[in-house]
Amino acid sequence: MANWLAFTRAHCAVYRGTRGLIGGNLIGIQMLLLTTRGRKTGKSRTLPLAYVEYKGDLVVVASNGGAANPPAWWLNLRDCESAEVQLGGERFEIGWMTAPKQERMEYWRKLQAAIPAYRMYRLRTDREIPIVLLQRKNVGWQTMPLASNSAEPPGRDPVKDGC
Repeated sequence: MANWLAFTRAHCAVYRGTRGLIGGNLIGIQMLLLTTRGRKTGKSRTLPLAYVEYKGDLVVVASNGGAANPPAWWLNLRDCESAEVQLGGERFEIGWMTAPKQERMEYWRKLQAAIPAYRMYRLRTDREIPIVLLQRKNVGWQTMPLASNSAEPPGRDPVKDGC
């Protein structure tokens, strides 16, 4: 567990520091950073998640590697209305919903084609693994500049808002 936590923290730091140029794709799997608010602590929690883009949504799976218990990020997200995603050099607020029941198999096929490990995860647990659709809340989200010498948008404090 300690090794996984260290890997996750390092992945987030590298992803943020490079705006997803490193860590945005792991062995052919697209990654995003999801930031939720802890439901018990209220602290901000960020972790990398594999995703596929489908039907205009960012689709993630609350598989927890096929464990019997759902991942903490899902419990945190479920208890709030929104969260934040970093996708490459962009950070934006998201809303979410679970995949409609009648479309779950369609989503699973798309997810398993992109991330073959999900086939195993479904076999490891009896719980229904949530398929979560993340949706940009605002059409005019703020794009984070990739070059450090470019002008900052008005009202943005790069030290306070830092990676």
